[in-house]
Amino acid sequence: MTMVRQHYAAGVPDEIELPTAPLPDLLTRAVADFPNRHAIDFIGQKTSYAELGELVQKTASMLTLAGVKRGDVVAAILPNCTQHVALAYATWSIGAILAEHNPLAPAKELVAQIENHGGTVVVGWEKTLTDLADLLPGKTIMAVNLTAALPKRSQMLLKLPIKAARAQRNKMRGRVPAHVYSFEKMVASAPSSFVAEGPDIHDVAVYLHTGGTTGSPKAVCLTHFNIMSNYEQVAAWLCELKRGDETIGSVLPFFHAFGMVLSLVLSVGLAATQDILPSFDPDMLIAANKRHPITFFGGVPPMYDRLIAAFDGPNPFTKLRYSVSGAMPLDPELAKRWEEATDSLLIEGYGMTEGSPVIAGSPVSADRRPSTLGLPFPSVEVRVVDPENIDNDVAEGEIGELLVRGPNVFIGYLNQPEETAQTLIDGEWLRTGDLVTWDDGFLVMADRRKELIINSGFNVYPSQVEEAVRSMPGIRDVAVVGMPDGTRGEAVVAALVLEPGATIDLENVRKWTQDKLSHYSMPRSIAIMDELPRSQLGKVMRRSVRDQLQDLELQAGVWKQKLSATGDDLRERATELRDRIEAGMERSTPSEPETDTTPDEESAQEK
Repeated sequence: MTMVRQHYAAGVPDEIELPTAPLPDLLTRAVADFPNRHAIDFIGQKTSYAELGELVQKTASMLTLAGVKRGDVVAAILPNCTQHVALAYATWSIGAILAEHNPLAPAKELVAQIENHGGTVVVGWEKTLTDLADLLPGKTIMAVNLTAALPKRSQMLLKLPIKAARAQRNKMRGRVPAHVYSFEKMVASAPSSFVAEGPDIHDVAVYLHTGGTTGSPKAVCLTHFNIMSNYEQVAAWLCELKRGDETIGSVLPFFHAFGMVLSLVLSVGLAATQDILPSFDPDMLIAANKRHPITFFGGVPPMYDRLIAAFDGPNPFTKLRYSVSGAMPLDPELAKRWEEATDSLLIEGYGMTEGSPVIAGSPVSADRRPSTLGLPFPSVEVRVVDPENIDNDVAEGEIGELLVRGPNVFIGYLNQPEETAQTLIDGEWLRTGDLVTWDDGFLVMADRRKELIINSGFNVYPSQVEEAVRSMPGIRDVAVVGMPDGTRGEAVVAALVLEPGATIDLENVRKWTQDKLSHYSMPRSIAIMDELPRSQLGKVMRRSVRDQLQDLELQAGVWKQKLSATGDDLRERATELRDRIEAGMERSTPSEPETDTTPDEESAQEK
């Protein structure tokens, strides 16, 4: 790995010292060393590390009184908030397992996940539990009131009998059935101390729900050792960050691996102050930055684009030194704009839930390379292999599947031994399902193996086609998928979102790409869409695009609504078209900046 290590930033070791203490040790040390430092700023409500430690103690005491013991599962269905941080560390302190869930996921999906892990205690956001609580018989259910974590003045304003206050209160709160307990009242009445066995470092700490490397839903089992190892790896990579001196912008969802490690783990390990928001809102983040200037920020590319657009005058992030981008490729032009706008470094990381999650990243130096996966982290071994015969490594420059081994690699999927065996080779090598190449020590993504398009025996990489099509004038966004095409295997389809007023047909697209792509990679058909389905982190979900196309039919190279022979269906479609046109007109009307403090309900699906 000499080729890789030569690009490491100064001070980054080749190997980490393997952890010996479980996750609660991070908070214990932060409380001891920095008791008066602000741990959390939640929309203006400040909580010191000493106060957070006391809240965790009382929450842990409450959980033990509820019957939770080592190895039991506590389900968290929460947006980012102070209660979420306390629940996580309280659960870990008593040796229980934290099962994270998306609070905006469909009730049916949440029920299936909870039935899979068997948790008997469920702590959820009131609005989620409104429809969910009655579907979980026999569970001890506690509702979190988001407004309870706000400053007293904000709580009083929300109680005012005026329309604006009532609307905001309704966005944050929900009605729950009578058998649901108040989380805040349960914690307040609990003793300040507890007796519990506590975790071993090799105990499972978290269940995170993901599509995994094969796309089917599953729960990833991460141990304290896995997550603490990744903490040590990330801290070593970001060696310029100083414990007790940093403020971190925490807007990525905690139920996602990226947000969990950044906010619940790294921030606490660094004894940093967290500016926590329940969802990403540029104006609210800029306001939080005025209270506690952010020095380090983690986000996804669309967040950086929206933040730049929200700057009203000079750069508000004057203390920012480093940012990290993940979950999807980072456009070098966007990286350049962010660095110039904030006078800071933006690096790119690569990971997956099964890697706890960070596996590689660009160096925090002038050698950073946006749009690459970066360099394998300390103590991470990688191989690039023939996907059809993983015993054979491919030559440098050739495309192969990425295999990863290290202390941060997960131990398996919950209750899915066959899936585990397919993904975790020999119990240690993680098959990522990502197709990559080596380029002078840097890993470069070609595509997801499961999204590879086979056209007449040729491999077509959707990301490469998307890059070529996206540069075409008039196209705002694109997703490329494969659709069944008889003996050819799959045809390349480009789903396009156009700029307002743009008109583009298949011939235009093929002419634009003819000198950028091989003939077999050029789109054979297109679909015009209002928007592309995206995950909670903003990543385009190609599988959902493909599902939408299955409801359409191909007409002269364009995927359109299926023609109907009945007058009723035609009238219904005309009505739907009229509604869509009117909705589009409404969207084009200027509106006030969004200030919702609840998660974006249009981004409810997970990665």
